[in-house]
Amino acid sequence: MADKWKKKFNAERTRLNDLVFSSGNLGIKRFFALDEQAYHEAALSAKTKELMGLTASMVLRCPDCIAYHIGKCHETGVTKEEFYEAFNVALIVGGSIIIPHLRIAAEKMEALFD
Repeated sequence: MADKWKKKFNAERTRLNDLVFSSGNLGIKRFFALDEQAYHEAALSAKTKELMGLTASMVLRCPDCIAYHIGKCHETGVTKEEFYEAFNVALIVGGSIIIPHLRIAAEKMEALFD
């Protein structure tokens, strides 16, 4: 039950992506494909890339992106300690404006470990 937010989030994300993709816009499809490919295992591990995506999302203050990357980080085996180190990097880079997003990120992450 701990990942209830994640299941709900992913279902809504899929529904809305399907809506966007139904437009048939090639540029949008290419952008989404490029985004997805950026997180594949290569010189950097997928785990490292997801942590980078999470910290960037926190600095950019995007709640949907934060939730997405928390889920993906968890799937790649990120530990609580690693999450909190990434949160700290985001806080250092972004400053105190990150604190509300840090709280929400911590809540979502902790729910995945319950």
